[in-house]
Amino acid sequence: MKLSTRIGLAVGCAVPVLVLASGWLLLTLVARDLHRAEDEHLRERVAAAVPDARALLRASAAGRPRAADTRERLLYSATLDVGVRVVGPGATFGGGPQPGDAVALPAHATGPVTLREGGRSWRALSRTVRTPRVSGTLWVFAPDTADRTQLRLVRRRVVLTALLAAPLSGLLAWGVSTGAARPLRRLTRRTAGLDPRTSAVRPHHEPTGVREVDELAATVRTVLARYDEQAARAAEALNTARSFSAAAAHELRTPLMSMGTNLDILAEHPDLPGEDRAEVMADLRHEHARLLGLLVMLRELGRGDLVEAEALGTVNLSEVADAAVAEARRRAPDARITLAAPPALAVHGWEPGLRLLCDNLVGNALTHGRDAHGGAEVAVAVRDAGGHAVITVDDRGPGVPPEVREKVFERFHRGPGSTGSGLGLTLVAQQAALHRGSVTVTQGADGTGARFEVRLPSAGGELPVRRDWLIGTAGANRSQSFPKDRL
Repeated sequence: MKLSTRIGLAVGCAVPVLVLASGWLLLTLVARDLHRAEDEHLRERVAAAVPDARALLRASAAGRPRAADTRERLLYSATLDVGVRVVGPGATFGGGPQPGDAVALPAHATGPVTLREGGRSWRALSRTVRTPRVSGTLWVFAPDTADRTQLRLVRRRVVLTALLAAPLSGLLAWGVSTGAARPLRRLTRRTAGLDPRTSAVRPHHEPTGVREVDELAATVRTVLARYDEQAARAAEALNTARSFSAAAAHELRTPLMSMGTNLDILAEHPDLPGEDRAEVMADLRHEHARLLGLLVMLRELGRGDLVEAEALGTVNLSEVADAAVAEARRRAPDARITLAAPPALAVHGWEPGLRLLCDNLVGNALTHGRDAHGGAEVAVAVRDAGGHAVITVDDRGPGVPPEVREKVFERFHRGPGSTGSGLGLTLVAQQAALHRGSVTVTQGADGTGARFEVRLPSAGGELPVRRDWLIGTAGANRSQSFPKDRL
């Protein structure tokens, strides 16, 4: 059912109900006013008839018929437009329109009452009349035929108005709603043929002046934009999954083959000497640890590519660095790790990603930053640099040669003799880019070792449009902010 038809039917049903309700209220008020006027008229007639009724009772009680007849005529003259009845101890006098004697009169009536006889009704008012010798009751009656006629006339007109209002109001509402819904129908025609799965065309909407239609058009555009965004994110997620599978298959092939070879040796030589068996087992454990580390790194790289804006919030960078340093001290008790950080330095970012960044920077320094004697001395610092938060990690190792400082952030790049996954610094670069920051590697402050420096904007910003660190290969120069085509 069309909206205009619904509105027409609703109005066509509602208006008669309102008319009937208003008519009922009108009838109630009119009836009350008529009764009030009628009661006031009865009170006036009672007040005018009391002296004559009192004289009539005295004459009747004294046994003077002529005087009683005279007073009775005077009583009827004073109440020509109403019926009157005087009830005395021994006689009843009555005249004018009034109910028959079969209608019982109330014994105690303090105000006007309604009496009914057959199909007629009367409005009656009584007054007690007292004399020194006798007392009685004066009744005056007024038929309410005129009032009932007026009420029936009003009732018929109300019903007729309701019957006419139903179709007229429905047609009028249908016509008005049909015209008002015209912009909505235009919007429907413009959006009916759109298929966001096959076409990038989006409806162009000009303001119509109808707020609901304009808001609906804006909502449609927002929904389509979100669909496009989610479709792009779904494509990115699919590419990330494919790349994860390809990267995992490529990188896991060598350690798996090595593990297979060692397992073949153990299976084919059950009597292998203990020293050789221990060497094979140590090699297996090493390859197993390498596989586990590689899978963990690939998973974290994929998480960074798929993080949503809702996951970002205010992060205490000092607490994140402190937790990373505490964990590194637990894992490497022989190393000397220091931290210099203000009590609370807040940035807008993804807390798990910032923790991953700090963990990998410190872990890289512990792995590759040891001196010639195997000792590790790592200095971690966090400071505020005017709108940016700066994280620096210094070690006392051999440093990073200038010609490879750009390559250390590439996927699976390993230095000579490295047994890692080649993804630790890639994760650092990914998280720096995710937070609209930069990461650089230079020589240590005193010319010894390496310094990794990460600069993050304190206020943060929108997430990068493209995040394909698991899919992409070599990165750009990380000594500057990451270019948009790489993000």
